[in-house]
Amino acid sequence: QKNAFEEVVAAYNEKCPDLTINYNPSGSGTGIKQFNAGQVDFAGSDSALKTEEKDGVVEVDAAKKRCGSDAWNIPMVVGPISVSYNLRGVDKLVLTPALLAGIFQGEITKWNDAKIAAANSGDDLPATDIKPFFRSDESGTTDNFTKYLKAAGGDAWKADPGKVWTGKGEGKEKSSGVADAVKSTEGGVTYVEWSYAKDNGLAMAQIDNGSGAVELTSDAVGKFISAAKTDGTGNDLRLSLDYATKQTGAYPIGLVTYEIVCSKNSDPAKQAAITSFLGYFAQTDTQKSLEDLGYAPLPADLQTKVAAAVAALS
Repeated sequence: QKNAFEEVVAAYNEKCPDLTINYNPSGSGTGIKQFNAGQVDFAGSDSALKTEEKDGVVEVDAAKKRCGSDAWNIPMVVGPISVSYNLRGVDKLVLTPALLAGIFQGEITKWNDAKIAAANSGDDLPATDIKPFFRSDESGTTDNFTKYLKAAGGDAWKADPGKVWTGKGEGKEKSSGVADAVKSTEGGVTYVEWSYAKDNGLAMAQIDNGSGAVELTSDAVGKFISAAKTDGTGNDLRLSLDYATKQTGAYPIGLVTYEIVCSKNSDPAKQAAITSFLGYFAQTDTQKSLEDLGYAPLPADLQTKVAAAVAALS
């Protein structure tokens, strides 16, 4: 959410210049660890707090211990994940979940592979080597992308989803790292938030989940997010996304960045500041302003729930 967050902070500070908000885009894994250690007032993460144990830690329990109350996952930024590539002369590319699994597991190694050609009939694909890049840091983008591959690709994707990459390729740190790598590498391909693909002028594949190829647009990812189910309780708005959807016109690879907050704060002044800022973040005009940066606004029904959750912070 780096680009969105910085834009919103700048606009908010024009209205409330006395409040200082320092944001460090350290990655979702680090952000959650810092929140649970009490080092930050709230955290942004592209994955909700985990309810199952990993490395001896249950994130939900650690957050509750830190807060002295339940921690809430509040969706705030809708970040479509693009499959971005650098292939001279190829302006349109259609990929399926099975093809993506093959590419990112190192099983499909040439751009003119017969399997890719079959999904792009009539297009002249070069015999360029495929050079996948992945996030080397713990990443919510990796978590969501591998959830998509597992759900939509079926048996094609062998590993379990997670913040740590288990496929093939060359690792680069953070979204900026993988975007820069693809921009400078003929044959390169990566998964990266739409905003970074737009900033770097990267070509983006259309994704076919089984109901036709879908281009990444705000409306297309909005259809995907709107179909998500809330699987948290009360104002904990953790979402369950249907990556295997075959809804016509829905772009199926996306994520929401959650602002992870203590539902009750021992410092009333600090809580008032957090509520004010997040309330501004959730407003319709603020959300709409993020489209030009490569984000999709919160769908209206979800936005209503988010506004209610922010107002309930105490």
